[in-house]
Amino acid sequence: MTDLPTPPVARIEPLSTTQLGRTRVDDYAWLKDVNWQKVMRDPAAIRPDIKDYLDAENAYTKAMLASTEALQTTLFEEMKGRIKEDDSSLPQPDGPFDYYARYAIGGQHPVYARRPRGEAEGEEVLIDADALSKGKPFFNIASAGHSPDHALFAFAVDEQGSEYHRIYLKDLTNGETLPDPVESAEGGFVFSPDGAWLFWVFRDENARPSKVFRRPVRGSAADDVLVYEEPDEGMFVHLDETRSRAFILITAGDHETSAAWLIPAADPAAEPKIVEPRTQGLMYGVEHWDGRFVIHTNVDGAIDFKLVTAPEDAPGRANWKDWIPHRPGHYIMGAAAFADHFVRVERVDANHRIIVTDRQTLTDSPIPIDEEAYALSIDTGYEYDTPVLRYVYQSPTTPRSWFDYDMATGKKTLRKTQEVPSGHDPHAYVARRLFARAQDGEMVPITILMKAGAPLDGSAPMLLYGYGSYGLSMDPTFSIRSLSLVDRGWIWAIAHVRGGSEKGWGWFLDGRGMKKTHTFTDFIACAEHLVEEGYGAAGRIVAYGGSAGGMLMGAVANLRSDLWAGVIGAVPFVDVLNTMSDTSLPLTPPEWPEWGNPLTDPAAYDYIAGYSPYDRVTALPYPAILSTGGLSDPRVTYWEPAKWAAKLRAHTTSDRPVLLKINMEAGHGGSAGRFESLKEIALDYAFAIQALDPAFVAKA
Repeated sequence: MTDLPTPPVARIEPLSTTQLGRTRVDDYAWLKDVNWQKVMRDPAAIRPDIKDYLDAENAYTKAMLASTEALQTTLFEEMKGRIKEDDSSLPQPDGPFDYYARYAIGGQHPVYARRPRGEAEGEEVLIDADALSKGKPFFNIASAGHSPDHALFAFAVDEQGSEYHRIYLKDLTNGETLPDPVESAEGGFVFSPDGAWLFWVFRDENARPSKVFRRPVRGSAADDVLVYEEPDEGMFVHLDETRSRAFILITAGDHETSAAWLIPAADPAAEPKIVEPRTQGLMYGVEHWDGRFVIHTNVDGAIDFKLVTAPEDAPGRANWKDWIPHRPGHYIMGAAAFADHFVRVERVDANHRIIVTDRQTLTDSPIPIDEEAYALSIDTGYEYDTPVLRYVYQSPTTPRSWFDYDMATGKKTLRKTQEVPSGHDPHAYVARRLFARAQDGEMVPITILMKAGAPLDGSAPMLLYGYGSYGLSMDPTFSIRSLSLVDRGWIWAIAHVRGGSEKGWGWFLDGRGMKKTHTFTDFIACAEHLVEEGYGAAGRIVAYGGSAGGMLMGAVANLRSDLWAGVIGAVPFVDVLNTMSDTSLPLTPPEWPEWGNPLTDPAAYDYIAGYSPYDRVTALPYPAILSTGGLSDPRVTYWEPAKWAAKLRAHTTSDRPVLLKINMEAGHGGSAGRFESLKEIALDYAFAIQALDPAFVAKA
């Protein structure tokens, strides 16, 4: 590479912070705009000197990847070619209508529509999100749905990427959008079952979902009524309804404690009543079935959760009776009620199981699946009184298939298979499940996707993906994106490290708090095992992770810089110590159970300081690194990837480049359009391919 561009140099303004008798110095704290809350709502409000620096970083990244622009275009076109442009969801029946979403050819956003039930004609467009997005740099509909009487359609819109939403209601009788939309909403909403009220969650100035309001569906802000206010800033509020539509459900919780309140459908203006008062460490969720409550809980040490029942008139813990007992290793992920059946989803050995219970006989019927690595999910639809359960099956080699399963007869009907217009032969690929032995002897699952016949002699380049936080699992799903690397001879691997829930909730608990470093050492163990088995070679692996998975990337870059040709940290949570010490940030108090509280706990401070990727950057021969972020991201604020890149570039002893790309018009999820987001993935993949080139170096 000749005529190398000159990287920006972030100015150093040391900021010293003393906390619990410990002092740390942050040279790049100035990158955090003191008016960041305003920036979340209006990205143009960013301080000029910060904007100039971020623009310079974006220009440098563009220049360094200029030679890959044709490759990026090719990758993008490949991925786009695997999308059926005029795709449509399967219709979901509700009363007299079938509701669905569809895309127009070239459309970035869906059209929401309905037609008479069971009919192929008579479409009524509810909203055209593509048309609504025109002229807006960012546009995303977080949720959309119709009222129980089918007269109104509500949709929550974010136009900055900040996750502050405006909820609009459209009158379907005349096509008019009602005046005075809901402002500063979290994005979720619920119509009262009588269709008279709209309930929603308010997001406060620190971006926390903290209150529930209701208003008459044809009312205005003057009619808003506060329903619930959460006093604990560490708890986030959510809103739902039971499948029976008999109760509106308010929940508040963090990552280890939760509580729920019920509002009866028969009296939507009633005060919410708590199910069981909050107890530290107790988690529970509520469903309503067959005249009683079914509660999904970890009570009494049920690490992988169990189901208990409780009477409608006395749902508290004193009346909980075991129904589906706790079985270690059988993680009950969730449940859904139907009039005559109850469905639960479990995870066993990193794969899913769907089990259907008959109301009359209480017998269990698992839906049989026979594949090495796969993922199942359920789509419960709108209707409660139906024998039909819709579920989705997929695997790394097999596109999504939608089945309607008759819970009364056991008959399943294939309703749709994901089309890949450019062509896809599942037999041309191989998916495998491997296990790596961690430092302490635990066996860490790995999912592999590769071309059939791929050499296992260490010659293939590898992308190793990981996350490992919050109990979220990285399921072995079908991806139109990963095929673009696999078709080029890459091996795509997912390390199912601790901190996720692939092997149960205990797998999560063993990778959080004072055990967080298990996540990092598990990932390294997976890389080493794959090298030993011939799936890759040290120095020819690109590590990839986003958000909390970006923290994993930062940690493994510090711990084993020799293993990686490149590291991609997408919206990376890398400034753990500073973020967990800043109570003004939206996720800080709710995150203390996950990471520890360095404001009050010296042991937590020292433990976090021992792994926090930004704090642990030092003089090392770092691999090529790509750090990405979004200016209006409320979850991982833009200054985290920016500070990380600046510090890495100042400390690396290698000639490999450190690149920063900030989307100046988006938030945590990047671009919202279905095609625009692929351009960001194409850039990531082009960087990964370039990282394998020894000539990919930065200017000395």
